[in-house]
Amino acid sequence: MKVICDRGALVDALALVGRVVVARTPKPVLTCVKLTGDADTGLTLEATDTEISVRLASPRVEVGEPGEALIPADKLNAIVRESIDATITLSADGDVAEVTGSDSKFKIYGHPPGDYPAAISFPGEPDFTINAGDLHRLVAQTLFATARENSRYAINGVLFERTGNKLAVVATDGHRLALANGKCKATNKDDKEAKSAIVPTKALQLLLQLFDDAEQNVDVKLADNQILFKTDDAVLASNLVEGNFPPYSDVIPKDGDKKATLDTDGFISAVRRAALLTNEESKGVRMAFSSDGLTLSSRAPEMGEAEISVPLPEYAGDPLEIGFNPAYLLDALKVVDENQVHLDFKAGNKPGVLRTGPNFLYVVMPVNLQ
Repeated sequence: MKVICDRGALVDALALVGRVVVARTPKPVLTCVKLTGDADTGLTLEATDTEISVRLASPRVEVGEPGEALIPADKLNAIVRESIDATITLSADGDVAEVTGSDSKFKIYGHPPGDYPAAISFPGEPDFTINAGDLHRLVAQTLFATARENSRYAINGVLFERTGNKLAVVATDGHRLALANGKCKATNKDDKEAKSAIVPTKALQLLLQLFDDAEQNVDVKLADNQILFKTDDAVLASNLVEGNFPPYSDVIPKDGDKKATLDTDGFISAVRRAALLTNEESKGVRMAFSSDGLTLSSRAPEMGEAEISVPLPEYAGDPLEIGFNPAYLLDALKVVDENQVHLDFKAGNKPGVLRTGPNFLYVVMPVNLQ
C-alpha cells in the first residue's frame, strides 16, 4: 500500500476512529487502526474495541498502490500530529509501515492486516433514514441524562424507540428523564410496529462527532443485537445494551396545575448565579414561583447566601416553592433550542417538568431543602 494524504484531514480521521481503540488489551491488534487504500474509495480507516466499530473515509487522498496496513493507533496518531508537512506518505509492506514527510521517515512495526476482526457490514436496506442534524439534536438532548455505571444496566444507555416515521429518544438516571421526539423516514411504509433498542452512551458520544454534517442523511439499521449508522463516508456499529428500559411514559407527570414560562437565557443566567453559593452539603437552589415572578435563592454554611429575581412572562396557579439541583437544570437548559421554556409543577415534593414545544421534555426530581 502507498497513499499520499492531506495531513490535517488524516489527523481528524485518526482522532475520530481512535476513540474506540483499546489502550490495554491482551489482543494487540485491538490497539491498532486498519488502513485500506483503494483506487476507487481512497483511504479508509477502521477501529474496534469489539463492542463498537467505526469505519471512516479520509478525504483528500491520492492512492498510489492499493493495499492494507494494521498500525498501532497511538504511534501513528502521534507521528502524524507532530508532522510539520502539509502532506505525508503512508506506505506498508506486510506488517511494516512507513510514514514519510519532507524531512522525516518513520518505520512502524504493526501486525498482519488479516489478523484484524472482520470489517463492518451494513446488511441490506436500512430500517429508516434520518437527517443528521435531527439525529444530532435527539442525541444531544438526551445523552446527558444517562446513568453512570448503574447496576441497572439498561439505564446506562439511551433508548431509541421508532414507530413508523416517528423516533423517540429517551435517557434517565433515576433522578431525571430526558425525552426528545423527531421524525425519520421508514424504508418500509407498512412497518408501523414500535421497535426499540438501547444504545450505549460511548457509541452515541462518537456519533455526535462522526456525523457532524447537518445536511447529510444517516441510514439506521438494527441487526443481530447491533445498531448500525451509515453515511457515504462513515459507518458506526455498536452492540446494544441488554435489559429492559423503564416504562418512561409512566413517570412523566401529567397533572401539573402550576405552569410557568421563562426566557431561556435569563433562566440559565439566574440558575448559574444561584449555584455559585452552593456546595456538596447544600447543593440545591430554592425556587419560589408566584404571579409576581420567580425568586431563586441558595445558601451554604461559611460561604454565604444568594438571591436572584427573574421575571415570569406567564405564571398560572398557586404560589409554589421547590428546590432543584442546579446542575440538573443546567444540563437540560444547555441543550434547549428555543427562546422560552415551560415548567409544570404539582407540588414542592413532586417532580417538575421542563418542556420546549412538542419535541423536548425533561422530568427532574426535586431536592429537599431545609
